[in-house]
Amino acid sequence: MTGGAAADRTPSVAVKIFSAGSAGCVADLVTFPLDTAKVRLQVQGESGLSPKGQRAGHRYRGVFGTIYTLVKAEGPASLYSGLVAGLHRQTCFASVRIGLYDSMKELYSGGTQHAGILPRLLAGCTTGAMAVAFAQPTDVVKVRFQAQSRLPESSAKRYSGTLEAYRTIARDEGLRGLWKGCLPNVARNAIVNCSELVTYDIIKELILKYGLMTGHFMPSFLRLGSWNIVMFVSFEQIKRLVVRLQRSCEASPGPA
Repeated sequence: MTGGAAADRTPSVAVKIFSAGSAGCVADLVTFPLDTAKVRLQVQGESGLSPKGQRAGHRYRGVFGTIYTLVKAEGPASLYSGLVAGLHRQTCFASVRIGLYDSMKELYSGGTQHAGILPRLLAGCTTGAMAVAFAQPTDVVKVRFQAQSRLPESSAKRYSGTLEAYRTIARDEGLRGLWKGCLPNVARNAIVNCSELVTYDIIKELILKYGLMTGHFMPSFLRLGSWNIVMFVSFEQIKRLVVRLQRSCEASPGPA
C-alpha cells in the first residue's frame, strides 16, 4: 500500500504476494478457534433429530461458550479442525487479494503515484473477486472440516484428512463441488475486500503523510477485527523484513 519513508525500497509484486500469504497464515493460526466457533454456531441444529423425532436443543451458546463446549467435549484440537485447509486458503486467498492490490490500483490509475478513490475501489473489488475464484476449493474444505462434529461412536467422520477431503468432494460431487457457493462468495468478498483495503490504504496514507505515527506498524492497528489486526500487522512487518533482507543481500560484497 502507499505511504512510508522515502528511503524505503518499494517491495516487488513477488514480495507483496509472499508477505500477504504469510501474514494470512499467521492470522489464521491466531484466530482459528474463533472461526471454528462461528461455523459451529452457524450450522448447529441443521441436521440430526433426537430419538423421539424432535430437533435437538442448541448445543452451543455464544462464542466463548462454544469454545468452552468444544474443548470440554472434543478436546482442544477440535478448535483447529480444518486448520491445514485454512492455511491452504490463506496462502491462495490473502496472497491474491492483498498481494495484488497495489498492482491493480496502478493498473486502474494508469500508473500514477497518487490514485483516486475510484481506482482503489476497483482494485479492491477485482482482487477480492479474483481471490475467491482462485481459493474457493480450499474454503469449501475448511468449512466442511469445521462443521463436522465428532459424532457418536456409531458414526464416522466424513473426512479424515485435508487431501482426502479434496479427493472425496471431487469424486462424489464432481469438480463443481469444490466451487460450491463461489458466486455468492465472490460478490461478498469483492465488497468486503473493497471496504477493508481501501479504508486501510487511505487512512494509513493520511497518517503517514501528516506524520501522526511513524513507520508502518501502528497504522495497522486501525483495522478492526482480530483477524484483520493480526493479518495487517504481520503483512507490514513481513514485507519490511523481506525488503530489508533483499537490501542486505545486495549490499553484501560478492566472492573475491
